[in-house]
Amino acid sequence: MRFFESEEELQEKLRDFIAAHKARLGLVSSEAPLISNLPVWSNIALIPQYHQNMSWHDARTQIDRLLHRLGMASIAEKRNPALTREERFCAMLLRAVVVREAVVVLDKPFSILTNLRDGNFLMHLLDKVDDLIAEAHIFDYSWAKERYGVAADAED
Repeated sequence: MRFFESEEELQEKLRDFIAAHKARLGLVSSEAPLISNLPVWSNIALIPQYHQNMSWHDARTQIDRLLHRLGMASIAEKRNPALTREERFCAMLLRAVVVREAVVVLDKPFSILTNLRDGNFLMHLLDKVDDLIAEAHIFDYSWAKERYGVAADAED
């Protein structure tokens, strides 16, 4: 987890991190939304179809398995506007983890999951996909530390 005092500092460090990990980056951010006119499965499948030249059928099978793993099989055909915050976040996370050897970055996840009080939901999801990712990083503001179970006065 990386915590920052200002938006400017967070954005600068995030830009640097993205540039350093561009080939393997899986970004979960309100700045990288799902494509509104595509169903969830297709939003996620675009990544392996494009980067790994995976067939439509194979990509669909992979995505269905991943959605089932997160208990989200029912959202496969939903489009972005019809999703709850948690469903949207799950879809965005799966889109990030299907990047080969993914370096997953959660950019201010509470800006997507505005109704959550703490990071338990996030940590539970990351545990479910841990075997699919190389690294996971959270970028957020220092005032959000307590939401992640980190003492407010703890060092970054």
